[in-house]
Amino acid sequence: MPQSMNPPGRARALAAASGTHEADDADGVGGAGAAGARHVFVYGTLRAGGRNDIARYRPAPVRIADAAIAGTLYDFGAYPGAALDGAGRIVGEVYRIDAQVEAALDVLEEVAEDDSGEYLKRVLPVQTTDGRWFDCLVYEIHPSRTVGRAVIDGGDWIAHLRR
Repeated sequence: MPQSMNPPGRARALAAASGTHEADDADGVGGAGAAGARHVFVYGTLRAGGRNDIARYRPAPVRIADAAIAGTLYDFGAYPGAALDGAGRIVGEVYRIDAQVEAALDVLEEVAEDDSGEYLKRVLPVQTTDGRWFDCLVYEIHPSRTVGRAVIDGGDWIAHLRR
């Protein structure tokens, strides 16, 4: 995945411009969180119970809440890819992670500095199902890779696997 990441401040500015705000999570960590901590929105194999369940990483990510973002979820066979466009909804989970886990996720998702990899790393304001907002890393599938791919109705990878 190519790295085309907006700085966290930009996401905060977007959230402020849209009238949203960041709130503290249950353990008192708001926004970018504790020193070195970030938040990530996962929607596919990294979700709880998925074959790449994020809980297997160390230091252990902290699950914050369920969430959904706007976009289109595509089926790539063994995994999904999210395009941050369209009027659809993508179901996922928000976790607090540290830089070590973020680096491991970049490798898993094939992020490339020149935007030529399989995924692009973005930062977006994400609202959890309980109403809190977080600046989250979101791994977006490279737009060139969605051509001819089936859309996953309902935007939920785990539910899609159960069908």
